[in-house]
Amino acid sequence: MPTRPQHHDSVDSIADAIIAAVGRRIVLALPLGLGKPNHIVNALVARAMADPGISLTIFTALTLETPALGDGLERRFLEPARERLFGAYPPLTYAAALRDGSLPANIRVDEFFFLAGRWRGVGRAQQNYICANYTDAQRYILDRGVNVVGQLVAKQAGDAGPRYSLGSNPDITPDLLKARAEGRADFMLVGQVNSQMPFMGGESALVEAQEFAHMLDSEATDFELFSAPKRPVSLADQAIGLQVARLVPDGGTLQIGIGAVGDAVAQGLILRQKQNHVFAPLSAALHAGDCEALACEDKPFETGLYGASEMLTDGFLQLEKADVLKREVDGAVLHAAFFLECRDFYTALRTMPEDRRQRFEMRPVSFTNTLYGGVDERRRARTDARFINSAMMVTLLGAVVSDATGDGQVVSGVGGQFDFAEQAFALDGARFIITINAVRTSRGKTVSNIVWSYPHNTIPRHRRDIVVTEYGIADLRGKSDADVIAELISIADSRFQGELLATAKQAGKIAADYEIPAGYRNNTPERIRATLAPARAAGHLPDFPFGTDFTAVEQRLLPALERLKNASASMGSVLRLAWNGARLSAKGSVDQAALERMGLERPSSLKDGLYRWMLAAALHEAAHD
Repeated sequence: MPTRPQHHDSVDSIADAIIAAVGRRIVLALPLGLGKPNHIVNALVARAMADPGISLTIFTALTLETPALGDGLERRFLEPARERLFGAYPPLTYAAALRDGSLPANIRVDEFFFLAGRWRGVGRAQQNYICANYTDAQRYILDRGVNVVGQLVAKQAGDAGPRYSLGSNPDITPDLLKARAEGRADFMLVGQVNSQMPFMGGESALVEAQEFAHMLDSEATDFELFSAPKRPVSLADQAIGLQVARLVPDGGTLQIGIGAVGDAVAQGLILRQKQNHVFAPLSAALHAGDCEALACEDKPFETGLYGASEMLTDGFLQLEKADVLKREVDGAVLHAAFFLECRDFYTALRTMPEDRRQRFEMRPVSFTNTLYGGVDERRRARTDARFINSAMMVTLLGAVVSDATGDGQVVSGVGGQFDFAEQAFALDGARFIITINAVRTSRGKTVSNIVWSYPHNTIPRHRRDIVVTEYGIADLRGKSDADVIAELISIADSRFQGELLATAKQAGKIAADYEIPAGYRNNTPERIRATLAPARAAGHLPDFPFGTDFTAVEQRLLPALERLKNASASMGSVLRLAWNGARLSAKGSVDQAALERMGLERPSSLKDGLYRWMLAAALHEAAHD
C-alpha cells in the first residue's frame, strides 16, 4: 500500500490521481475563502471543461477574486497597485467562467456565502446559491455525497516527517473527517502546500499526514495569499465603535468581524484600555440615552476578554497586544474558525513566537458558532458574551437585513449571524449587537438604513436585541413594538426621523401624540464631525487604526473617489464637481500628487480634462470634510 499522502509536484499528476480514484463524477467540497487549493481546483475544472463526460460539482463559499479593473478612474486607481494591494493571487477559473457565462453545464458551483456584492446580477450564481447557516454547510456537503475535499495547508518539518495544518480554515474539514471516521462519509482529502499559510496549532487545525490521500507540494504551485486591503474607518464608523466598546463588560466574551466597523470596535476597546481619559468622555458624548440600563462600562479592562469568534481578524491580534484580550479558556485567548485578512496579518501570524500563536486557537465552526456538543463547558466559558455583527438595514420593528435585497438578489450570505443571535438569547448575560451606519448613498441620494419595512430579513424581529448607529444605542430586547420604534427612531438620522415617525403613526404602531425627545433631534453628520474631529486630529481616531497597504496619496484618493462614485448618478452633481474643479485648477489649489497618481496631471483629452476637474473638486471636499 503506498505511503499516504502520495506527493505530487504537478497539477496534471494530482488531477489524474483524483479522477482515477473517484471516477468521472466529482463532488468537490472546498473551504470558505482562503483555504482553497487553487491549482488543484483549476486542474479539475480544466479537465471537466475539456471533457463533457466529467461531472464536477463544487460546494464552497466566499470565492475570492481580485477586483476587475473596470474603466475610467477606477482603472487608473487600481491598475498600478492591484498586485500590491491584493497579492499575486492565482484566479479560480470557475469564477471567471461563471461570470462571463462560459462555464459548461457539466460544472456546477454551489455557494452558501458570496464575496459581498460581487455576484449580484450573475444569474447562475444567484440560482445556485444555498441559503444556509455556516454551521449547516457540513450537513449539506454530506447530503450531496462529497467524494473529494480539497484544502490549502501549511507544512512544518517534524521528526517523523512533515506535519500539516489546516491554517486559515479548520472551519468544516475536521467535522467532515470525523464523519468519515464514523462511516458517515466516504471521500478523499487532497491538499496543496502553501509556504505563506500560517501554521496554526491545536487539535482541530493539525491533521495527520495519513488523512490525506494526495498532496501537491511544489515551488511552481506556491502562491501569495489573497490580501484583503483595509478600508478607511470613517468618523461615523468610529462613533459606532466607541459606543459598542462601552457595551463590552470586563471579563466578557467577544465576537467581531472584518471590515471598517470591526476595526472601529477594536480601536474603541484599545482606546478604552490605553487612553481611558480620552475614551470615557468621547464615548459618553455620542449617546444621549440612558446607558445605565445597558450596564455600560468605560473603565479599563482588568480581567480582560476572551474571544469566541467565527473569524480571526487583525483586530483580535491588536486587542491581545494591547492587553485587552487576555482571559484564557483552555490556554487560548481566542477560538476562531477561519481567517482572511491583509498580508501584514499573515506575516504577523507566521513570524509570531509559537507560544503566543498558540493563544489563537483555530476550531471548527461547529464549536465557535454553536453551543451544541459541549453546552455546559461553553456556557461557563462564554460569560457576558457580546456578538457584534454588521447589517445593511434594520426595520422599525427590529428585523435585520444583512444578506440580500428585497428582490431576492443575494449580496453576501447569512454566515454565522443567525447562529450568534441564537447564542445571545441562549447564554446568560449575552447580547447580540447589530451595527449599521444610519444612512448610505444610493444613486446619488442619501437614504436611511433604518426603514419602516423591507421584503426580506436575515434576523427576524423576535430576535431583536441591540442596534447601534453613529447616533446612539437602541436597546430592543423584550420591548413592545411601540417602544422598539421609538428606540430606533432615536438613533436614526434626523433627516428621516419625521417620515419614519409619520409612517409608524399611520400604521397605528406608536401613539398618535408621540414626539421625538429633544435630545435625539440633532442626529446629523455635522454633530458627529464636531464631536470626533478634534480626537481624529489628535491621532486618537486614525483613518487606518491598524495600518494599510495604501500609500499616503492613495489614502487621500479613496474618499474622493467614493464621492465621485456617489455623484455619478446625478448629472447635477457631476456638473457641480466639474465646475468647482475647474475653478480650483485655475487657482492652482489642487492636490497635484493625487492627480499625478491618477495620470491626470496633463489631460490629453476632453474626457481626461473633465476627470481632472471632478477629481480635483472631490479631493478638496474630502480634505475639508
